[in-house]
Amino acid sequence: MTQLQDAGLLESRVGEVLVLAINNPARRNAITAGLFRSLTSSLQQAGADSSIGAVVLTGTGNYFCAGGDLKQLMQRREQSEEQRRERLDELNHVVRTLRDFHKPIVAAIEGGAAGAGWSLALACDLVVAANDASFSAAYVKVGLTPDGGITGLLAQILPRQLYTQLCLTGEPIQAQRLAALGAINVLSAPGSALQDSVELATKLAAGPARAMQRIKFLCRTADSALLDEQLEKEAGFMVEAQGSSESAEGIAAFFERRSPNFSSLRV
Repeated sequence: MTQLQDAGLLESRVGEVLVLAINNPARRNAITAGLFRSLTSSLQQAGADSSIGAVVLTGTGNYFCAGGDLKQLMQRREQSEEQRRERLDELNHVVRTLRDFHKPIVAAIEGGAAGAGWSLALACDLVVAANDASFSAAYVKVGLTPDGGITGLLAQILPRQLYTQLCLTGEPIQAQRLAALGAINVLSAPGSALQDSVELATKLAAGPARAMQRIKFLCRTADSALLDEQLEKEAGFMVEAQGSSESAEGIAAFFERRSPNFSSLRV
């Protein structure tokens, strides 16, 4: 396992899957100064590495990410508004980088996620969580307002009354309830979230990379697009896909009754 700058992130590989682990276990993996730079750099490198087909984002120890460190937030009271905004822009950039990454990303969550840590998980494509994990947007309890896109991300997966309640009260919500609402893809036994995430990511890594990139884009934009707009985007992508080497391999494999070899087509 490779440690990156400021002890903010650890890297490891499991086959075609890159595992990125937020690394600040003494503070439940609260965000450190170098995490955003390390995470952005790792994703950029992973995006250019054809041997990597999928990414898992997790936390070391028994918690995913507690979000912002309150000690650091107290220090920001002495900063100018411009300096505070610069830090928030770094957070927003990481959230966008996760959301827009062209390879599948799975969040593996033990213990839970809070604040901006929950934003990082929500920005991933799929979420695997231990069945005893809890999630919170508890900004209000310390007189703060949500950041990191968490209200927008929650609005995509939860009813307005529920995410408004979570943000106004700061009360936690359990993984089992989120799963029942369709907001968690896989519930794992405690201690098994990373293993289950790697297994899921391994299956995704074997898929057609370009087709999955198109699918990610379509799924991300579907809830905000008019049907006519989505029909046009789907049609354009289907025209491209029908002429691709991925569809040639996939269709040939179907008729030859074998598993397709999409990994060899990644560039």
